[in-house]
Amino acid sequence: MSPTGRPKGEYRSTQPEGTPVSRDPAPAIAEDAALASLRTRIDAVDRELLALLNRRAGLAQEVGELKKAAGTPVFRPEREAQVIEGLKAANPGPLPAAAVAPIWREVMSACRALERTLRIACLGPAGTFSEEAALGYFGSSIERVLCASIDEVFRSTAAGAADYGVVPVENSTEGVVARSLDLFLHTPLTVVGETSLFVRHNLLRREPGLGGVRAVLAHPQALAQCNAWLSAHLPQAERRPALSNAEGARLAGLDASLAAIAGRRAANEYGLHLVAPAIQDDAHNRTRFAIVADPALHAAPKASGHDCTSLVVSVVNRPGAVHDMLVPLKTHGVSMTRFESRPARSGQWEYYFYIDLQGHPDEPHVADALRELRAACAFFKVLGTYPVDQH
Repeated sequence: MSPTGRPKGEYRSTQPEGTPVSRDPAPAIAEDAALASLRTRIDAVDRELLALLNRRAGLAQEVGELKKAAGTPVFRPEREAQVIEGLKAANPGPLPAAAVAPIWREVMSACRALERTLRIACLGPAGTFSEEAALGYFGSSIERVLCASIDEVFRSTAAGAADYGVVPVENSTEGVVARSLDLFLHTPLTVVGETSLFVRHNLLRREPGLGGVRAVLAHPQALAQCNAWLSAHLPQAERRPALSNAEGARLAGLDASLAAIAGRRAANEYGLHLVAPAIQDDAHNRTRFAIVADPALHAAPKASGHDCTSLVVSVVNRPGAVHDMLVPLKTHGVSMTRFESRPARSGQWEYYFYIDLQGHPDEPHVADALRELRAACAFFKVLGTYPVDQH
C-alpha cells in the first residue's frame, strides 16, 4: 500500500469528478495530417488514371475507325475476354483478381460506346436479374431493350431491334430454363458469349412485415428456388407465377397484400421494403446467361483459349445410338461439360440433346470430333462457340 492508503500503481485524478479530462491533441492532429496526405496522393493517382483512361479512349476511337473501314463488329467477345484474363494474370495486388473483370468491363463499355452504343435486349421490366447480367457483361454504357418475355428477347434480337440478347439458360438449383433451350432450336440466333450471376432472392413488399401476405409473385424458377423458405414462413400464401421477378415486384408495389421475390435492384426500382433477405434454398444459387446474336451480322468469336461449343443434336431411335454419338468425343479427347435432353414433340418419344463441349472448332481435335459427331446424328446444329465465363 502507498502512504495514501491506495494500492500501489493506482492513479487518482486531482480534478473534481465530472471535470473533462484533457488529452494531448498531438496524436489526433498527426492522424488528420496523415489522412490528408494520403487523400492528396489518392487524388493525384485518380487524375493520372483519368488521363490514362482518356488516352485509352483515344486509341479505342482509332481502332473504331479501322473497324468501320473494314466492316468488322464493334464488340469482339473473345478479344475482351483475352484482355480481362491477361490483366487478371498480371495483377500484382492488393486489388483482388475478382475485381479486375467488372472494372475493365466498364472501361471497355465506355470506350466501345465512343464507336457505337450497343442495344442489348433482356427480360424486363427494370430490375430483373437478366438486366443485371446484361449490365455485368456489357457494362453500363449500353441502351437496354427491356422485353416482356424470353420469346421477345429472341424476336427483338433476330429482327435487328437489338444488337445482342441476354437470356437465362441454366440455374444451379433448378436446372435448365426450358423455354430458352426450345427457342435456340427454332430461331437463327447463335450464342456468342456467356455470363453467370450469383442470384440472391429477397422477399419484397410495400409493408415492412410478413403479416397479411395473400400471394407471392415471381418467375416460376424463383418460386421453385425458394420453396423451403416459403413453406416455412408463408405456407398459406398463394404462389403466383409472373413473367419475371421484376414484374412481380412491380405488381407488389401496387397491392399491399402481395409480396414478390426479386433482387435489390427491383426493391429500389419499385420502392419496396426488403422484408426477408436471401431466401433462396441454395446459398450458392447461380444462374447462367447466354449472349445471343444474329450470325448474319455477328460472326462466331475466334478462339480465346477458354472456349465452349454448344450443340443440339438428335439420333435415330435404335439401340446404342446415344453411345455411338458420344464415341467421337472420347476418341479425340474432347470434354463434355453439359448434356441435357428435351422432347422433340413429335409424338414418337424422340429427343433432342443439348451438349456443351470444351474447346473451339478452330482447334484440330475439336474439329475432328465435331465432324464425326455430325455423321452419327440425324440432326446436328451448332448453337454457338464462345469464350467461357472466367469470373
